[in-house]
Amino acid sequence: MTDEGFEAATGEGPALPVTDGAAGRRAAEVRVAFEGLLQIRRLTNTVGGDPEAVPAVWERNQPVRAVALALEAAGIAPSAVDAEGRRVATGYRVAPGEVPGTVRVDWLGPPGGGAAQEEDAALGECARALGRLGWEALLYRGPRKRRFLEVEPVPGGAPAG
Repeated sequence: MTDEGFEAATGEGPALPVTDGAAGRRAAEVRVAFEGLLQIRRLTNTVGGDPEAVPAVWERNQPVRAVALALEAAGIAPSAVDAEGRRVATGYRVAPGEVPGTVRVDWLGPPGGGAAQEEDAALGECARALGRLGWEALLYRGPRKRRFLEVEPVPGGAPAG
């Protein structure tokens, strides 16, 4: 972890480390952060059902961070940008949705990198990972026929899928 604390990859930052040591440290940080999130769920979701299957209030208040952590913990690759803002890696990008409390998940990559051809399968994998954690992920088609997910906590707190 850095001095600033752990931040899940949203797909708008630099590429994640690829060397064995740095990648291993990152994986450990993600594992610890995700276990912390599940512990928050166990301690705060005390009414009915599986407490780990419903987003906690913390997640509902910070859905971009929560969704990014869930996707990274599921082993799904985030996209990345370089210092000039050019996309340099193919993967998910998590951003605030148009409606407060929602999140948008896109599958993006460098120009000509094939992200558009991968997006159906990749976004389906994202939706399944999020659904297991109590997030509803609906697939939409946006500008230039690119698909994206609109994600929000499952209504009523019941897990999806």
